[in-house]
Amino acid sequence: MPTIKILPSQAGDRLDKFLTDIMEASRSHIQRLIKHGTITINSKPVKSGEILEQGDVVYYPEMELTIPVKDEVTPILDLVYEDDDLLVINKPAGLLVHEALKDERRATVVDGLLELYPEITHVGDDPKRPGIVHRLDKDVSGLMVIAKTPVAFDSLKKQFQNRTIHKEYLALVYGVLPKETDTITLKIDRSKNKGRMVARTGSQEGKDAITVYDVLKRFSTATYVNIKILTGRTHQIRVHFQALGYPIVGDKLYKVKRMKFREIPLSRLFLHSHKLSIRLMDGKEKSFTVPLPEELEEILKKLSRG
Repeated sequence: MPTIKILPSQAGDRLDKFLTDIMEASRSHIQRLIKHGTITINSKPVKSGEILEQGDVVYYPEMELTIPVKDEVTPILDLVYEDDDLLVINKPAGLLVHEALKDERRATVVDGLLELYPEITHVGDDPKRPGIVHRLDKDVSGLMVIAKTPVAFDSLKKQFQNRTIHKEYLALVYGVLPKETDTITLKIDRSKNKGRMVARTGSQEGKDAITVYDVLKRFSTATYVNIKILTGRTHQIRVHFQALGYPIVGDKLYKVKRMKFREIPLSRLFLHSHKLSIRLMDGKEKSFTVPLPEELEEILKKLSRG
């Protein structure tokens, strides 16, 4: 098992962060190794947030080493940020945030959370969604903030309720949007069709929903946009753009019938939560960004060439 002795210049670093480059592994994978006692300092088990001191001897495994897990489908979470109260992850498309149906058992973000942080089991309002204060649809990727403590859960919940959390998405929609920027204010209500929402106009009943978009690039059959949502309704972005006649590429649920554009083959939604700004528990505002996933970048490159 390789070892490394901590130099003065390395003292003060967090253990998991320090090992990320050395082991060429994701931070979440390193945290799982630490949790299972595979990584130690001075031959003693430690926590992920352990602060390194000069002279410490860190023992870490070769990357081929595997660790025991409760469930083979437990996902490894991509951690973007972590402190004692909360964490921010980059959720991949295809991963559910929590169980959707009682008789259906698929890997979820919650599974990954409980694998790393079993102590958050009772954080939140719903035991099936520990630490979860908001969600992303299964086929949407990008940033999510998760509470590790009751104090953080209450704070983040209030920030969402007060609309002080800033969220931005990148999306590709079918058609060529006529305006460079616009605000969509159609109300949203639950549809009679199970699992769907619907946009309402005029005096029709529904919940207020505000979506602001800016055009980033136009193609012959699609438009690449940056989207800010000022409310957090279910399927808000998908419903709003479908109502305008410009559905999100890859959206099977909110397709526009008899669309005049050739379908762009994509097994997921071209919708990515790329920016998130929140207030931490110490009162400081912090922003996070993650790049567009590679499979979505490839779609843009093909459209540019075409």
